[in-house]
Amino acid sequence: MWRTRAAAACVICRSLANSSYGIKRKSPLQNLHLASRSIRHPYYPSSKFQRPPLRISIQLFSSLNRLSLRKTKLLNVKHGYQFHRNFWLARLASRLLKVRYLILGSAVGGGYTAKKTYDQWKDMMPDLDEYKWIVPDFIWELDEHIDFEKLIKALPDADDLAKLLPDFDKIGESFASLKGFFSPGNNLVSEVIGASDLLLLLGSPGETAFRATDQGYDNDKQFKKVSDKEKIDQLQEELLRTQLKYQRMLERLEKENKELRKLVLQRDDKGIHQRKLKKSLIDMYSEVLDILSDYDASYNTQDHLPRVVVVGDQSAGKTSVLEMIAQARIFPRGSGEMMTRSPVKVTLSEGPHHVALFKDSSREFDLTKEEDLAALRNEIEIRMRNSVKEGCTVSTETISLSVKGPGLQRMVLVDLPGVISTVTSGMAPDTKETIFSISKAYMQNPNAIICIQDGSVDAERSIVTDLVSQMDPQGKRTIFVLTKVDLAEKNVASPSRIQQIIEGKLFPMKALGYFAVVTGKGNSSESIESIKEYEEEFFQNSKLLKTCMLKAHQVTTKNLSLAVSDCFWKMVRESVEQQADAFKATRFNLETEWKNNYPRLRELDRNELFEKAKNEILDEVISLTQVTPKHWEEILQKTLWERVSTHVIENIYLPAAQTMNSGTFNTTVDIKLKQWTDKQLPNKAVEVAWETLQEEFSRFMTEPKGKEHDDIFDKLKQAVKEETIKRHKWNERAEDSLRVIQHNALEDRSISDKQQWDAAIHFMEETLQSRLKDTESVIEDMVGPDWKKRWLYWIGRTKEQNIRNETKNELEKLIKCSEEHAAYLANDEVTTVRKNLEARGVTVDPCLIKDTWHQIYRRYFLKTALNHCNLCRRGFYYYQRHFVDSELECNDIVLFWRIQRMLAITANTLRQQLTNTEVRRLEKNVKEVLEDFAEDNEKKVKLLTGKRVQLAEDLKKVREIQEKLEAFIEALHQEK
Repeated sequence: MWRTRAAAACVICRSLANSSYGIKRKSPLQNLHLASRSIRHPYYPSSKFQRPPLRISIQLFSSLNRLSLRKTKLLNVKHGYQFHRNFWLARLASRLLKVRYLILGSAVGGGYTAKKTYDQWKDMMPDLDEYKWIVPDFIWELDEHIDFEKLIKALPDADDLAKLLPDFDKIGESFASLKGFFSPGNNLVSEVIGASDLLLLLGSPGETAFRATDQGYDNDKQFKKVSDKEKIDQLQEELLRTQLKYQRMLERLEKENKELRKLVLQRDDKGIHQRKLKKSLIDMYSEVLDILSDYDASYNTQDHLPRVVVVGDQSAGKTSVLEMIAQARIFPRGSGEMMTRSPVKVTLSEGPHHVALFKDSSREFDLTKEEDLAALRNEIEIRMRNSVKEGCTVSTETISLSVKGPGLQRMVLVDLPGVISTVTSGMAPDTKETIFSISKAYMQNPNAIICIQDGSVDAERSIVTDLVSQMDPQGKRTIFVLTKVDLAEKNVASPSRIQQIIEGKLFPMKALGYFAVVTGKGNSSESIESIKEYEEEFFQNSKLLKTCMLKAHQVTTKNLSLAVSDCFWKMVRESVEQQADAFKATRFNLETEWKNNYPRLRELDRNELFEKAKNEILDEVISLTQVTPKHWEEILQKTLWERVSTHVIENIYLPAAQTMNSGTFNTTVDIKLKQWTDKQLPNKAVEVAWETLQEEFSRFMTEPKGKEHDDIFDKLKQAVKEETIKRHKWNERAEDSLRVIQHNALEDRSISDKQQWDAAIHFMEETLQSRLKDTESVIEDMVGPDWKKRWLYWIGRTKEQNIRNETKNELEKLIKCSEEHAAYLANDEVTTVRKNLEARGVTVDPCLIKDTWHQIYRRYFLKTALNHCNLCRRGFYYYQRHFVDSELECNDIVLFWRIQRMLAITANTLRQQLTNTEVRRLEKNVKEVLEDFAEDNEKKVKLLTGKRVQLAEDLKKVREIQEKLEAFIEALHQEK
């Protein structure tokens, strides 16, 4: 912009100079504007003008009025230059119209116009504040955490960068050779070799064994002074020192990268809008394995999806190796005793926080806190002990655990019980065989195997190598790990033996790779960081590395975990698609079977069937509220009378009827009714009500629903009914309130009308006739069939029945002689009857006579009472007059009316308790039972059975597995 304005000023100056009168040449450069001079003569210094030799005082004139603008300095003038006269008015105008003011005005006007144009464009631009959410929050916060000014100052100048260009070319070539260093599919050996080349290239000249070419002469001169052996030693030491140095640099960079990844993961965990994170690839894979385990118990070991199985002799350090890979001391520990009693599946994945959680629990254990680590170890030990059945030492049940943390290698590891050679005291006799069977099952193809060998003991004592050789004879799935190398270096007399082990020459077992690790000093309280520091320090000073018996890529658990992770994911990629195709075919077969067998039924698995049955059961419970009050009261009254009628007849009515007058009868009845009400009646009434509720509930639960009835729910409904009845208890306060009501009802003797009187008579007749019928049946069983049945059905009497029959005939004669006879026989009457029978040749026992008399007199009494009922049909008139001046007494009718009214009031009270309280409490109990059953998978499997259920379950699981596998494969391809 300033160049444009200066150019305009220059043009104006030129026009003014060229149009002046009396001037035949261009205006000198000295009189032009400074900006104009700078443009015309960019390389001419404005402060060093050389004056011309000829100096003349001249005047310049304006092109407007030919007036002199100002008196100029001496200038070179050609011949023929003419002078003009000056005027004061022209001089004033020239002062006002100086070029500088024109330039200033044009600059101000141009600035104003530019500002106005900028404001117009700004108003036309849309407001983008609403779209700031597209950019993550941490972009806006970068300036708070990063000082860009310091960063710019710290950057090298152009000259320094130009000097470093040759070095950058060398580094680029080395990085090109290390292109696969960060790719997960590369072999670990090539990664370490490439890293060593890079580190040697980046090393300083004073520290690197291989110097630059300009120092080659000095090195040659130095090496000539020493022997060849010393040269080799010096080279090896220099190489080892360089490798270790850059190994530390790599570890430092990895640590910084780990912290940065943790920060990024934490940012992503929070999310811009609290979005839910997608599941990681390893979590998806672990979920597939868990579903396969649930699908079939044999899928724990027989499926074709790989895991990494950790096997080793007992106390060989396999659990410690697993802890180093997980970077946390998560497993129970003991001194020499068996701690791993069941397989433990550990899913390792990367996350912002170092936590662990079980598959069936939502609690997270913070692995950075010692109290959470102790709680986790205790929980694992408890789960192991609970999984071991009585009389066993180890269990086949797998414990699933997930561990997340920054920098963890993604894989699925399975820690198995240590292989033993001898069963010790306290172990089950079959412990050794069980451990072998578990190990063989898990080591089947395609699982990867980490074979742990204790380096501190003689290799010949190990039995795990033979077991691994049997399961993987070609060594295509095995990684060999030698533990406790620090102890081995101290104790082994020949270090070359360790070299033979690591090179795979000592054992017949083959492996993909061989590693040597150190997992601590044997102290159970050591932290993971201290173990890593000790391992690093040991290998830095180890003669095994200095003498090249071990290579750098074969040591430390860090390199081991990288190698295991590469092997694991390579095997996953090779097998997962084949497994997905197999489940796709299985799904097609199951769907075809369902269509052919159950074409009109939906595919409901066990959980869906349970929900359907749950709704049906709750609907049936609600149906109890639709039962009419009349139906409840009829059932309650009938059932209650059936339950108490025997007590009323035998203990109240019959004893009272034996009295001589009505006063004694009423007194006896009142006393016995009071005793009955206080002790037995309320309890009996509540029992009757509860049984009635159970019967109605059972009727609604078990009665068929026509075509809609599904017998697959019958076992479940029966179990729910039984469990609900077992849990339900009647309200304890119901008996107290019921006792008062019943007592008041029995105290009332006032029959208000003839209809109630007739109803009482009818109730009494029905009761007595029922008792008489029962008595006749008992007598018939005692004396045998009469003559008609003997002739018609050819049935004879037994000897005892003949004796009973003779005794009955003799007792009937006694009653005919004395119609007012008492209810009990006197001793002399018993003797008389016995002698009369003996006279006819019938020998009878006195007890038999009394027993027969009880039934004979009972029949006689009931017949007499029925006759008395007929007489009392017209006795309501005398009842109203309190039987004054009347020989007819109907107190027994009043008794049965009191009983009948008490039954009606009790039934009404119980019905109210049922409908208002107990039915709702029963519904609540049913819901609780159903909720308990819903959480008990074993109960559901037991109660919902059949081919249809199992087929639906298989279909659900296979579909779920196929969908999970397809999602995993898609995510796997996207990661590539």
